[in-house]
Amino acid sequence: MGKNDLGIDLGTANFIVYQKGKGIVLYQPSVVAISKKTGKIIAIGDEAKEMLGKTPEDIVIAVRPMKDGVIADYTIISEVLRIFIKKVTKGFLFKPNMVIGIPAKTTTVEKRAVFDAALNAGAKKIYVVSEPLAAAIGAGIDVTKPSGNMIIDIGGGTTDIAVISLGGVVVGDSIKIAGDAMDDIIVKSVRKLFGLIIGESTAEEIKIKIGKAHPDVEDKEMEIKGRDAVTGLPRVDKITSQHVYEMLRPTIENLVSKIKIVLEKTPPELSADIMEKGIVLTGGGSLLRGIDMAIKDEIGVQCKVSDDPMTCVARGTGILLDEEDLLELVASTYE
Repeated sequence: MGKNDLGIDLGTANFIVYQKGKGIVLYQPSVVAISKKTGKIIAIGDEAKEMLGKTPEDIVIAVRPMKDGVIADYTIISEVLRIFIKKVTKGFLFKPNMVIGIPAKTTTVEKRAVFDAALNAGAKKIYVVSEPLAAAIGAGIDVTKPSGNMIIDIGGGTTDIAVISLGGVVVGDSIKIAGDAMDDIIVKSVRKLFGLIIGESTAEEIKIKIGKAHPDVEDKEMEIKGRDAVTGLPRVDKITSQHVYEMLRPTIENLVSKIKIVLEKTPPELSADIMEKGIVLTGGGSLLRGIDMAIKDEIGVQCKVSDDPMTCVARGTGILLDEEDLLELVASTYE
């Protein structure tokens, strides 16, 4: 492994890049702005996200190249990876190795798309690792022991639920109940409840600032700006945490039911380990206030949110860059 090697979390919500020996060197929203005239990328990340919903039709489009945890636009992802490599290698002709995190239930075709995108971008050797495994490693869990660990990685497009032992996922599921789905529900519910049309950025802000998944969590309120659904004119309204709790409750209940299904399929010996150690939550969705309490109340198992949960997958890929024996155990390769 060389000093320019990269660990990458190609998330639906964020691109996070870890460089060997340096740590996280890039942390940007998974949004890309493309010129309609040239077809070329003109902005990535924060700059492109600012353009969402605001772009002139004839000049630029802002898109999310990752959808539900998989590549929605192969060409764009390949170009994004090429930009990452150029940034890290400072333009020198050097092909880095890459460790890329992908959702637990990625199909062979989807996995191949990740491989090809990285190869076309200029990577030398590509390792693909299941995101829950990478998240567990990033959260400080020893995944090599014959002991059960349950990790729930709540991302933007997907939530990975996995029981891990001996360097692999024993039982797991990847579901499309995650941060983006919550934002979509907030957009629809605000229109229904307040007669106010808001965008996904406002919905995300509501979720982050005042959202909650458990009734005992402190109630907050915030002003929301949008367009009146009847008059079409700009309007301001107020929304509370209780509103958001009611909006998201069916989604949280659905998530909990999926966790229960995975637990029901878990071998008894590993179930005993999980009861003892508890469940670890990672990913941006785990920052929704009270989600750990909601899961604990329904399942009866202690739940804890990992430190800096949004970067667990990227940090896990970074650890794998340093520990080649562990990398060979948990990742599949392509040259």
